[in-house]
Amino acid sequence: MTHVLVTGGAGFIGSHVTASLVAAGHSVRVLDSGHPAAHRASLPSIVAESPVTIADVRDPDAVARMLRGVDVVVHQAAMVGMGVDLGDLPAYVGNNDLGTAVLLAEMARAGVRRLVLASSMVVYGEGAYRCPTHGPRRPRPRSAAALEAGDFEPTCIDCGAPLTSVLTSECAPLEPRSVYAATKVAQEHLAAAWARQSGGSVVALRYHNVYGPGMPRDTPYSGVAAIFRSALEAGRPARVFEDGRQRRDFVHVTDVARANVLAVEAGVAGMAAYNIASGRPVTVGEMAEALTGVMGGPPPVVTGESRLGDVRHVVASPQRAADELGFRATIDIAAGMADFARAALR
Repeated sequence: MTHVLVTGGAGFIGSHVTASLVAAGHSVRVLDSGHPAAHRASLPSIVAESPVTIADVRDPDAVARMLRGVDVVVHQAAMVGMGVDLGDLPAYVGNNDLGTAVLLAEMARAGVRRLVLASSMVVYGEGAYRCPTHGPRRPRPRSAAALEAGDFEPTCIDCGAPLTSVLTSECAPLEPRSVYAATKVAQEHLAAAWARQSGGSVVALRYHNVYGPGMPRDTPYSGVAAIFRSALEAGRPARVFEDGRQRRDFVHVTDVARANVLAVEAGVAGMAAYNIASGRPVTVGEMAEALTGVMGGPPPVVTGESRLGDVRHVVASPQRAADELGFRATIDIAAGMADFARAALR
């Protein structure tokens, strides 16, 4: 039996991870700050039979106490999503990067040498692309003027031709294009430096678009699936930005939780990153249609609106996670959305 500390273990993904670890026979304790971006009610005292300590991961004394007797840390605690505006920048950096730094420092002092880090596909910025003439290309960030004109698709930096989206592997360059993305890249870099200096191991799980029971609803930090569902419950259509053809990989939270269990049980040395994705990408418009089809309500409305921090296409290759962790997602978008339509939200 492995003794596991789950930071953020009372949150959306963290509570599923905690439950899956317990079901797999591990001993789990939870540290969670109850941040209002993720929680609108008081935290429970227990999640999946595991005690919850309400404390901030930036508090070194609290972290030190929680690390006693721990074999591995699963670090889920973070502010997520696009946020409201740049006024959120200090909160993102404080919670995500300073919090991770404090955790890593206390792990080094306590002699805890194994970390599973909740990372994200946002570290890539845009996904991988190919030009028909020039081969693999990284597009420049999309400009506000192009987005306002409805020019959503990235083009080749050499010839201006439309690029084709292809699968993104873990060796793709990291190019964050939002504040949240920058903090996730920093978390990975901090963890990599910690692993080198401490002799520890890090498994960074780059989650793609996670959805499922317990998602926070109606906040600027909610995922797009929760935003669409809240609209449908209120009798409004899902409002799909851009032209609805932006491609994502939506992965159910129970698959994500299982990936964390596999990471805890894996014998990874040094630092390794893995795409945690379904391997079956869809467009955001198709996801909205699938959810609307299950829930009923008015059909999705494609608005043409855009956000400068958004990227166009990010679809992943989950092959490395399959080969090295034994992870394969089991829930497709149809079954996942049918479950999500009925599930309780946070």
